[in-house]
Parts: sequence; C-alpha cells; structure tokens
Amino acid sequence: MSAPFDTQIIINENGLQLHVDIENGQKTGYFLDQHDNRRAIRHIVKGADVLGAFTYTGSFETHAGFYGAKSVLGLDISENAVAQARRNAELNGLSGVCRYEAINAFDALKQWSKEGRQYDVVMLDPPAFTKSRETIQKAITGYKEINLRGMKLVKKGGFLVTSSCTNLVQPEMFLDTIQLAAKDARRRLRQVTFQAQASDHPIIEGWENTNYLKFLIVQVL
Repeated sequence: MSAPFDTQIIINENGLQLHVDIENGQKTGYFLDQHDNRRAIRHIVKGADVLGAFTYTGSFETHAGFYGAKSVLGLDISENAVAQARRNAELNGLSGVCRYEAINAFDALKQWSKEGRQYDVVMLDPPAFTKSRETIQKAITGYKEINLRGMKLVKKGGFLVTSSCTNLVQPEMFLDTIQLAAKDARRRLRQVTFQAQASDHPIIEGWENTNYLKFLIVQVL
C-alpha cells in the first residue's frame, strides 16, 4: 500500500505530453506497449487527412497531428475516452487538427465506406475481440470486417494502419485475415512495416501469450 496520490498524471512519449488516468483508465490508463508503433506512423501522416477508429484517449491520433497531419478525426464509443482525447489534443496545441466523435466505430466504418468517404490514412486499434479459443473464428470475422471497411475508406495509394492485441490470433493468422479482407475489398496491399509490441513487453519463446500484439502498416493500392 502507498499513501494516496493524484491518479491523474501527465506522461511524456515521443515528444508529446499525454493525460493518463491510472485509476479509472483501461489497463494502466495508457497502452504503453504501442510506444514504438505510434512513432512508426510519422512518415505516412504528414499533410494527410487521417481517420482513427477505436481511438480510446487519442494516442495514435495525437501523434498523427504532432507528425504533421492536415486533419485527424478519431472515433470511440466511450464519451469519457473522447473527452480525454480532446484534452490530449489541447495539451499539445493540436485542437485545430485533431477532433473526435463519440460514436460506434463499427457502425461508422460500415456506413462511411458505403458512402464513399476517403482518407489518406486510416488507423484501426480495436480492443481484444476474444479471450477464449472457442470464439477465435468470431474474432477473425471481426478483424476481417473492420479491415475490409477500413481499406475501402483509404484513397488509392494511401495507408492502412491496423493492430490486433488478441493473443490467441497469432501473427500469421492476422496477416492472412488482412489479405482476405484485401481480396474482398478488391485492393492490393504493399507492406510498409509489421512489428510487435515495444521491447519492454518482451516476447518469450514458448510462451504464446507473450507474442500478442500485431501492428501492421500497408499501402493500399
């Protein structure tokens, strides 16, 4: 036990300041395992119109604004998360670039892809879709669906940034799912980078659940 302390803190990551609620936020209040992956978007977002779905408190979106995106729209179903995302944009002087909507991202991706909306970069960072082997197929179907919709929202030559933190969906399975989504979307993909979690969340051989995070950037052709 420790003495009471303020659980609303500000952290520094990749040159940004970010509000974190370590008492009431998900996990530790911030997904530190995506640290290196957030930095990986810096070469593809400059001057871009960016859509982020399942934004939580806007970590990827704030980074996109910081790295020179023209506009960033983040979607999350949680009003509290969206409020925190707006605070993070304000803290870094990005309120004019990064805006957020509290909306069901699944529904928005489906509807907006039908409407023909287009973005230079689409970023998907959904929560884990299953923690049970019995429902892996359902999770795969979910990943395929959101990535299919995401690809349709990307302008030709633009980029899809997509993640999965479901440890039961192993890397090869995840990549196969993305390719199936591309086939259905009638788009070709060019891989830019594929990596795991930050090095302070080590992968241990033989411990399948330590190789849990898949992070992929592809150019959509």
